[in-house]
Amino acid sequence: MKKYFITGLLIWVPLVITAWVLSLIVRSMDQSLLLLPQAIHPEHLLGVYIPGIGALLTLLVVFLTGLVTANIVGQKLVRFWEGVLARIPVVKSIYYSVKQVSDTLFSGSGVAFRKVLLVRYPHPEAWSVAFQTGHPAVDVADMLPEEHVGVFIPTTPSPVNGFFFFVRKKDVIELDMNVDEALKYIVSMGVVAPPMRNPLGRAQNQ
Repeated sequence: MKKYFITGLLIWVPLVITAWVLSLIVRSMDQSLLLLPQAIHPEHLLGVYIPGIGALLTLLVVFLTGLVTANIVGQKLVRFWEGVLARIPVVKSIYYSVKQVSDTLFSGSGVAFRKVLLVRYPHPEAWSVAFQTGHPAVDVADMLPEEHVGVFIPTTPSPVNGFFFFVRKKDVIELDMNVDEALKYIVSMGVVAPPMRNPLGRAQNQ
């Protein structure tokens, strides 16, 4: 009896949590419909709420934005818009801080979250999985006696929260693990281990 109950839980728990997360994402993206006039809301036109239409609208807007700004005219418009924001004191600080983070995370040339590390945390006898976020700013580096790297140590099971530290480069261990594997490892609290690799770096089935 207990065996069948546990087996049922192993089937339903991942499905329910996955459905809940997807539902949360879709509902959040559906908020983009609030930008449309009430007269052309899909719910108003069709007489029924259809979840996901706002998410499709959001994805379409993001795609079209990338399509438009990929050419010379679009790039000029972006520079003009950024020039306007640069003249607003508080907005300028927020916008450019967020822009630097997004450029680093989403561009292929950035180093943030490209390396998975082992660092000593929360005490010298313990180790935690962390992501390298980059190198200290010049002002910070000048105050440190040795070479340091910035690391983000995510919490378990929610990796969106965590701690940011500068640690000595010689004290970290770089892992042969990609970001997706590390996130699965963290979210599962160490249950879902990354696949073993041969000396050439190819994953092996366990």
